[in-house]
Amino acid sequence: MLWFVGLGIDGYQGLSVHAINILKSCKKICIERFTSEISDSDLTNIRALIDDDAIEIIAVKRWVVEDGRLILEEARKKVVALLSYGDPLIATTHSELYVRAKRNSIDVRVIHAASGLTSVIGEAGLHFYKCGRSVTMMSEPQSGISVYNTIHGNLLAGNHTLILTEYAVDDSGKTSFLDPREALEMLLGIESDLKYGILNLDTFAIIASRIGTEDNSIVSGKIGSLIESKFGSGPHSIVITGRLHFIEEEGIINLTHNLDDPLDNTLNVHRLSVKMIERYAPKAKLALRNLKNIIDRENDPLSNKGILESLDNAEHYIYDAERFLGQGKLELAVLSIGYAEGLIDASRYQKGINPWS
Repeated sequence: MLWFVGLGIDGYQGLSVHAINILKSCKKICIERFTSEISDSDLTNIRALIDDDAIEIIAVKRWVVEDGRLILEEARKKVVALLSYGDPLIATTHSELYVRAKRNSIDVRVIHAASGLTSVIGEAGLHFYKCGRSVTMMSEPQSGISVYNTIHGNLLAGNHTLILTEYAVDDSGKTSFLDPREALEMLLGIESDLKYGILNLDTFAIIASRIGTEDNSIVSGKIGSLIESKFGSGPHSIVITGRLHFIEEEGIINLTHNLDDPLDNTLNVHRLSVKMIERYAPKAKLALRNLKNIIDRENDPLSNKGILESLDNAEHYIYDAERFLGQGKLELAVLSIGYAEGLIDASRYQKGINPWS
């Protein structure tokens, strides 16, 4: 039998009486410390709570849980528990192991506990139902692009984005946390490259540190103010807020260390398709006008008849693109501007000129 047991966010004190009794009934307890930190003192106190030398209690490495075969093999023969920070089925590694145990006809039970995800949102004064997709920010630059795109998608829907920051344990057991200031600076760097217009120094954000501990901290304000602050040791989470309800605004002001008044981060966010049409339609109109001027100067309507017909169609497609944009038919708008540019380019190559410059 395999038990998935959540430690919650308060260290060993987060274990319920039911969870402690279940752990005492196990033959082996595997403590997982790689999805989030479980301190050495918590390990000592957990062993003291169990207080049974017959029960094997070990801290397992990441590969043991990801591979899963050793845990599942032992769970076939005896009662085994996998103890982890927060709620045990938040981590995809755990949920995948849960599915494999079920698939292999191993009896599986779960003891849920408080999750850092819901705790951050609630303690910051936000409404959880307004949270969009959550994402993890790593120190590698490529990770930031995925986070940036997630923020963009959530803002389009008016939702908040919860960003979990990197937590790592090296071979010696030393832990490290991604500094939220570094994470924000990485996101600003991606903004300068992609230019979706969703992040700047005035973007409002919330940084929660060490939620569940006595020295927890929740700071809110503009990114420009936050990157000048210090947040201490981790773990850290960042929330890029979306459209704020007035009760959420009151919550932020009263429940967090508020550096700047809350702002609506969705006001200037547009879909990429909208930005494309707004950017390319004027350029297509200018290129079209340049081509027509050149053809008019040639004063040879007979040989240019086919090109002029193509340019008339291009003009209709530009009009259609703007009309579809106004109707909210964004895919048709993008297709129309693409057809218009294709016709302009066909005429460009036929005439051997560049109307875009």
